[in-house]
Amino acid sequence: MDKTKTSGDEDLFPGYSSVQQRRSEAEPSHVSMKSDASMIQPVKFKSGDTRPGLSLVHQKRSEAEPSHVSMKSDTSMIQPVKFKSGDTRPGLSSGQWKRSDPEPSHVSMKSDTSMIQPVKFKSGDTRPALSSIQWKRSDPESSHVSMKSDASMIQPVKFKSGDTRPGLSSVQQKRSEPESSSVSMKRHISMDQSISLSGDARPGLSNEVLNTFKLYLMKKFECLYEGTVTQRNPSLLNEIYTELYITESERGEISNEHEVRQIETQSWRAAAEDIAIKCNDIFRALPGQYKPIRTVLTKGVAGIGKTVSVQKFILDWAEGKENQDVQLIFPLPFRELNLMKDKTLSLSGLLNYFFSKIKELEISVEEYKVLFIFDGLDECRLSLDFKSKMKLCKISKSASVDVLLTNLIVGNLLPSALIWITSRPAAADLIPSECVHRVTEVQGFNDPQKEEYFRKRISDQSLANRIISHLKSSRTLFNMCHIPVFCWISAAVLEKMLSHAESGEIPKTLTQMYTHFLILQTNIKHQKDYEKKVTDEDMILKLGKLAFQQLVKGNLIFYDEDLRECGIDVTEASVYSGLCTQIFREELGLYQGKVFSFVHLSLQEHLAALYAHLSFTINNISVFDQTKHNLLSKIFKQKKYNSLSELHQRAVNEALQSKNGHLDLFVRFLLGLSVDSNQTLLRKLLTQTGSFSYNKEETVQFIKQKIRENRCPEKSINLFHCLNELGDDSLMQEIQDYLKSGEIRETKLSSSQWSALVFVLLTSEQKMDVFDLKLFVGKQHTADEVLQNLLPVVKESRSVRLCGCGLTAQSCESLSSALQSSNSVLREIDLSNNDLKDTGVKLLSDGLKSTNCQLEILRLSGCMVTEKGCRYVSLALSSNPSHLRELDLSYNHPGDSGVKLLSEKLEDSKCSLNKLIVDHGEECRITAGLKKWVCFFTLDPDTANTRLILSEQNRKVANVEQYQPYLDDPVRFDMHLQVLCKESVCGRCYWETEWSGSDGVYISVSYKSISRKGWGKECWFGYNDQSWSLFCSPDRYSFYHNDIETCLPVKPISSRIGVFVDHSAGTLSFYSVSDTMSLIHTEQTTFTQPLCPGFTVNLKSSVKLC
Repeated sequence: MDKTKTSGDEDLFPGYSSVQQRRSEAEPSHVSMKSDASMIQPVKFKSGDTRPGLSLVHQKRSEAEPSHVSMKSDTSMIQPVKFKSGDTRPGLSSGQWKRSDPEPSHVSMKSDTSMIQPVKFKSGDTRPALSSIQWKRSDPESSHVSMKSDASMIQPVKFKSGDTRPGLSSVQQKRSEPESSSVSMKRHISMDQSISLSGDARPGLSNEVLNTFKLYLMKKFECLYEGTVTQRNPSLLNEIYTELYITESERGEISNEHEVRQIETQSWRAAAEDIAIKCNDIFRALPGQYKPIRTVLTKGVAGIGKTVSVQKFILDWAEGKENQDVQLIFPLPFRELNLMKDKTLSLSGLLNYFFSKIKELEISVEEYKVLFIFDGLDECRLSLDFKSKMKLCKISKSASVDVLLTNLIVGNLLPSALIWITSRPAAADLIPSECVHRVTEVQGFNDPQKEEYFRKRISDQSLANRIISHLKSSRTLFNMCHIPVFCWISAAVLEKMLSHAESGEIPKTLTQMYTHFLILQTNIKHQKDYEKKVTDEDMILKLGKLAFQQLVKGNLIFYDEDLRECGIDVTEASVYSGLCTQIFREELGLYQGKVFSFVHLSLQEHLAALYAHLSFTINNISVFDQTKHNLLSKIFKQKKYNSLSELHQRAVNEALQSKNGHLDLFVRFLLGLSVDSNQTLLRKLLTQTGSFSYNKEETVQFIKQKIRENRCPEKSINLFHCLNELGDDSLMQEIQDYLKSGEIRETKLSSSQWSALVFVLLTSEQKMDVFDLKLFVGKQHTADEVLQNLLPVVKESRSVRLCGCGLTAQSCESLSSALQSSNSVLREIDLSNNDLKDTGVKLLSDGLKSTNCQLEILRLSGCMVTEKGCRYVSLALSSNPSHLRELDLSYNHPGDSGVKLLSEKLEDSKCSLNKLIVDHGEECRITAGLKKWVCFFTLDPDTANTRLILSEQNRKVANVEQYQPYLDDPVRFDMHLQVLCKESVCGRCYWETEWSGSDGVYISVSYKSISRKGWGKECWFGYNDQSWSLFCSPDRYSFYHNDIETCLPVKPISSRIGVFVDHSAGTLSFYSVSDTMSLIHTEQTTFTQPLCPGFTVNLKSSVKLC
């Protein structure tokens, strides 16, 4: 880190500037304490003392290397430093300690005198300390700490409120360095000693106190329970952890799409150029960022890896690997804070509840660098009112939990403390933007990380490769592997199936995968005697009912009352949890209250769909009409259904009417469960699946009708997923045929075909990077219409080419909505050569203002923009100055005032704009159409073949039988019937020609360096890499370049051809000109030399420059 310190750093983190300066120092300290001379004498502090400069302890605390301290004698004991406390709790005896350790602890304690007496803390909370036996009961893991002498015991360290810190001695400095978790401390403190730190602040935390707390967190977070916390064989997080793709993000607007749809759209996008942030670096500024980061909000869809990132951050800190400048970390999940929503207590009391090891922790702003982690904001059931006028500044003052949290996040409480909040995207706006210094987004696994996960998860690498290969064969399944939880589900199912331990059809759809997983986990039930009284049908129906009811309410976590409402006995919840061990999870929070959840939202949706399916097939009951609490039942009257297809139609309608798409995946599962292959699987799971009549074709036709009725292709995407679940791909196949034949531009597409085109483009193997509208614009549809229909594709592209398509201001409104969409990936838009005018620029600027917009390059060259349009752009840059860095307004008429307005943005340090192009600005540029770039050319007689005759002031050329008496010239075409113009094209030019003749002509552009002598193709326009030609004959058009012919199925043939060249953009376009102008062909390339118009004139043919 740069050692230059800003004033902002001092204001936000008083007393910690040296930590930031020295973070890069990594040299270990090898201190040996073998004599009494190393003893630290008590350092006394009084309230009101002033602080001298920080000693080396602050500078060195951030060093991340382990300290190899050897403590081999009793003389190294630190004598007690006394602190005031009102707590009179006696110390625990050694006998009490030994009883609290039912499992072997690898700890040798040779005398009772090594026991640490409780450190007491001042607070309004008067709860007695929990005994070590109480603490130990919640920690079944053994402690690998060796304690070989009584002399190593540390006596209580006490702190008095208000004291300030003088410099520490050199010995203290050395002892404060963080130690690696692998350090063997032969006389370490016990994990079971009582620890407390008072707000009566004195010297920093001792190594022993800090290491005790780190060991506690290390044990809690060292294992990853991919299924449930009761799993007997957890994996070590460090062994299987796969780095997640995390990027810096914007707050933006809330997406109204289902989270699985968000994951699917993420997978369609090309690899982003955004800088990846490792989870350990979320409080570290990126290059070029200088503002200190206090509060980080990390968002991501359910199951994407937010909690695992938190776990990895804490574990690496506890092991001494990362972020050692942070002295204390307090993880406080919202799902556990919910259990205290009715309590009133102080912040120190809150910490005492959650960390029973720490009795009354009070932290001074100037004493400790502390990190609070609030995981799962979307699960919060507290009322977070950031507008409340109740202000708390002292951690000893009591208030409701929600008031404590809001004051902590705002910065009234512990303003120097770091805050990390994680949330699903829909709840991220609960925290005011002014309280957040950085927003990051966990995007899950990218494609290489997916493969890395399976190779770590599956020890047999040959089997891992087969699993990866199978998942890649299904685009839907591989896209879902962005979600780590789905990778785990797929690994569990495919490892068993592909290793031949289980036979059957390998799952290819989501419904098949989840149904296989349910069967796999339910099989555990048959190995457990205590579950025999519970039938599979009862269990699945009850859990399914819970899943459906909570899905409608939008809940991912549930409490006792939610289970009771569905007939689940809370006292037997563990039985149900055991039956589907890794589907339904029961957690004992730090406060020991019970919280229930499904491992992932998609598992909840699958069970909800299975419940809906079984309710109908067994009892002929529709879940949509079943409960009075269901909001959906208020809209629809109860109805008796005669066939399963009627239920499916109802479900499709419900999903389409949902504003946030929360039933999208549910309806896909529901339809998929009716397919024969899944019915076969259900018979393995259930003894009774019911009987029903089902005509799949009725459902297929109903969905296709809905696609036709839906004017927004984006909303139809989930319906195509439904068709896939039903095994129908007829619409997609039709569109793919059009694309392969090249007839898509000239085909009149219906609304359902447009939707199918969107789905095909988005789900193709080739990820979206550059989208070129010209590939789809023909005579059958206007450019505005094509853009509107393909807008979902535009939204998922990083670069969009729309130049010269004939777009109007109408399309700017559509583009504006794309720029404002949540998680917009649009980085470059080229709108050059469209007559957008100031009206269109105003609409586009509305999108540029959005905080969601991260556009970096905008090209509006030749769009008829005046000073008024420049003002709109300038205002947009004032509202959102952080992203746009290049703006092209050449070939417009901005006037001096417009140029001045935008030039000021170049000088504005807050604005990212660093390139502004305003050349070729003239009043004539506001002429409509391509004629604003009209250029006049004349033929060069020195280049004309002797069979060609020039006339009309060298603006017409004709092929005649007799040779012309031209002088020999080195630039003349001596064999090919060709001629070049005198003038070159370096910028942007448009010209028109008229041609005639039955044998046709070549209308070309060429470098002047083209060869002139001989019959070789190096001299022939269009047959080399120096030239580009449009061949025009009475019956066809063809485009030639580098001896490659492209047949152009364009009708009718026009005798007047318009040519437009944008040299810098590498664009060459040919147009058919009559009463209207239509595009014949556009070539996108890179021009390396100036271009000259040229013509090849066959026998009895002619060309005239208009």
